[in-house]
Amino acid sequence: MQWAEALREMSVIESAGAAGEVASVEYDSRHVRAGAAFVAMRGGTTDGNRYIDTAISQGAVAIVTDSRDAYEKLRREHPEIAAAQVQHGRRALAELSAAVLGHPERKLAVSAVTGTNGKTTTAYLLEQMLRSVGRTCVLIGTIETHVGDEVRESPHTTPESRDILQILADGARAGAIEGVRPGATEAVMEMSSHALDQERVWGIPVDVAIFTNLTQDHLDYHGTMERYLAAKAKLFAGVGSAPPRVAVINADNPASVLLMEAAKHSRRMTYGIGGAADYRAESISMSAGETRFTFATIGRSIEIHSPLSGRVNVSNLLAASCAALARGLLLEQIAAAVPRLKQVPGRFQVVPGSAEAGFTVVVDYAHTDDALRNLIALARELAGERGGRVITLFGCGGDRDRTKRPRMGRAAGENSDLVVLTSDNPRSEEPMSIINEALAGVRETTTECIVEPDRAAAIGLAIRAARERDIVLIAGKGHEKVQILRDRTIPFDDVVVAERILKGLR
Repeated sequence: MQWAEALREMSVIESAGAAGEVASVEYDSRHVRAGAAFVAMRGGTTDGNRYIDTAISQGAVAIVTDSRDAYEKLRREHPEIAAAQVQHGRRALAELSAAVLGHPERKLAVSAVTGTNGKTTTAYLLEQMLRSVGRTCVLIGTIETHVGDEVRESPHTTPESRDILQILADGARAGAIEGVRPGATEAVMEMSSHALDQERVWGIPVDVAIFTNLTQDHLDYHGTMERYLAAKAKLFAGVGSAPPRVAVINADNPASVLLMEAAKHSRRMTYGIGGAADYRAESISMSAGETRFTFATIGRSIEIHSPLSGRVNVSNLLAASCAALARGLLLEQIAAAVPRLKQVPGRFQVVPGSAEAGFTVVVDYAHTDDALRNLIALARELAGERGGRVITLFGCGGDRDRTKRPRMGRAAGENSDLVVLTSDNPRSEEPMSIINEALAGVRETTTECIVEPDRAAAIGLAIRAARERDIVLIAGKGHEKVQILRDRTIPFDDVVVAERILKGLR
């Protein structure tokens, strides 16, 4: 795209200089190549304006900056480089990226999921439902990114706009045969509260917006639950785009009242387990690896047979099913797809080899008190059927909301038979300081608690404490493959560690 055309797509305060063709857009100077436009913007931890000279030395032909000082310095020292000053760096990044990439966001119908818990599972389930009727999809989420049949690593739950748009552009080409078959027509993505608040999703039109729930988390960033909810609500108002066509809202969560108001310009679909929701799960029956319920809709109902366990997955299935209906699937197509749905990695993932030991070891991402409570309730239900106990291992992340640590400790102790308290990702904090804050919550209950800061050793303790028919929960990290320490990041996979320990028992 020509620079002059690109300028017209951005809200520019001032511009100077001329450039020809812009080959790409970058916000990380390390990725700049000849012909790129570099967007220098201020962030929470660094200021991209410090790297303008680096970007120019690597071949940038145009610079977009959200700093007046940087713009004036650029005009003095590099008058040969095209420059533009903008008020909002992230908005400019989105607008310029969309323009240079040919507006891929207009080529796919986007379904976006937000909520404290359940985003990843709901997004995975919805993508599978859409694929079940032959639609080519893009998935952008916490665990991995899908571009058609290609699987990519996901460094963030919701990337920067430039990266999202590049994924959408790749998806629009995935499997496409000109004049015969289109590329991806659907995109399903998780939209975190951080991304909504920071406008990383600026200008991306959302067709179907889904709200799973709101419980305490991320107060280290948002400060208050009111601000946390306000960030979530931005999805339903539209972030630099029109409000969603359809809003799918969990009526079982108290925050739904405010989100229904935020979604007043959308067609609203409420879901819930019983109650007065428009779309409900009724007559639920559950056992290990199997859930059955009646999906009652307005005027119709159909029987659902799911391989996923627990009430929390009933809620996730309802959310995905409502979104699938909004995207044009029939009830019969949804019911046919559900029995073939695959479990999300790190979400109630049974560790291979545990059945041979006579008990069950489960790895799960639960990292809030609400998620931990739901996880333990599911394990209690399954263990109770066979007369077993629940052993819960968990830790709390460092440099994150400290107020949830005792809450998580209390949640772990309330319904477990044994708690093993360990380290999660301590980051810059001392592991024992984090553990002691969580331990205060466990001590509000009468449950026995073992403290072991070495996570591998703690997993060993939990597994060796198990008896026949018990369920051992290893919570907090789920799909993650590393542990983040003060001075380094090391490989660490709960599933791999648990498997190794189980082999040693044989």
